[in-house]
Amino acid sequence: MTRNDDGNKGMNRRTFLKGVSLATAGVIWTVGDRSSFALAAGDAQPAAGDFTFIQISDTHVGFKQDPNKEPLVTFQEAIAEINALAPPPDFVIHTGDMTHLCKPEEFDAAAELLKTIKVKEIFYVPGEHDELDNTGQEYLKRFGKGTIGTGWHSHDHKGVHFIGLVNVAKLTSTGLGSLGPEQLDWLKKDVERLDPSTPIVVYTHMPLWMLYPQWGWGTEDGDQALSLMKRFKSVSVLQGHIHQIQSKIDGNLTLHTARSTAFPIVEAGKGPGPVPDKNVPPDKLRSMLGLTRVNYSGQKHSAGIIDSSLADKKL
Repeated sequence: MTRNDDGNKGMNRRTFLKGVSLATAGVIWTVGDRSSFALAAGDAQPAAGDFTFIQISDTHVGFKQDPNKEPLVTFQEAIAEINALAPPPDFVIHTGDMTHLCKPEEFDAAAELLKTIKVKEIFYVPGEHDELDNTGQEYLKRFGKGTIGTGWHSHDHKGVHFIGLVNVAKLTSTGLGSLGPEQLDWLKKDVERLDPSTPIVVYTHMPLWMLYPQWGWGTEDGDQALSLMKRFKSVSVLQGHIHQIQSKIDGNLTLHTARSTAFPIVEAGKGPGPVPDKNVPPDKLRSMLGLTRVNYSGQKHSAGIIDSSLADKKL
């Protein structure tokens, strides 16, 4: 099952998805510009002892076209939303396309803004725009500390195992993402030591599933990565790249793409390709940009994914 920003507007908190197991029973709802996706029956709000983290994606520092010639401004607005959260999130994940043209000055500007986020740690994976130098060195020099290969890594937080994957370092001839055998071998070794009850959160730039391969919205060997996590009871996969919300449930796997903070992309199949939507009126732009908050409940063994637009002014 999939949805996008314009679909399923009438669904509410009591609308349950059918055909999934209890461990990944889900509900999607939309209120104004906000959509939420809970990976278990129940409320997505955090409770005492739980934790929250934020996904930010596709900031595209250096972009200077319609519909947003000032992406630094909307990036700053997104940061202000994060910094206004009380209590603050435990950390932030940036799922790529930090820059638009992979220029050193764009990375520097992005790094300075990211320093203003009031969290202890930020985790990163690159997008294909961060790899336009064909080496990824500008990205790795600033954001690759403690990572492996082209930037993949993993860490644990309060009983949840987080995995950052890189699927943009070597795109296929058709523009699809690719993980490659070295990274897949590392991933296999990383997860085989874990108990099946361990909750998993994977984050990467391009969708791991074949969302719309005609536009390169997918990862050629993504199914191999996902198959390595089939034995786990709860797996959430957070992605960016397409600048719009799409969700899919496949058994124990929940895959979710986030909005950009810079500009929306036209819907799949409704334009010449995955290009910025230049027809967005200025007063509607911020309703199509936003952040994703994830609330993890250790007691319920569930994660609530909440998408909020910059027009909401509240995560």
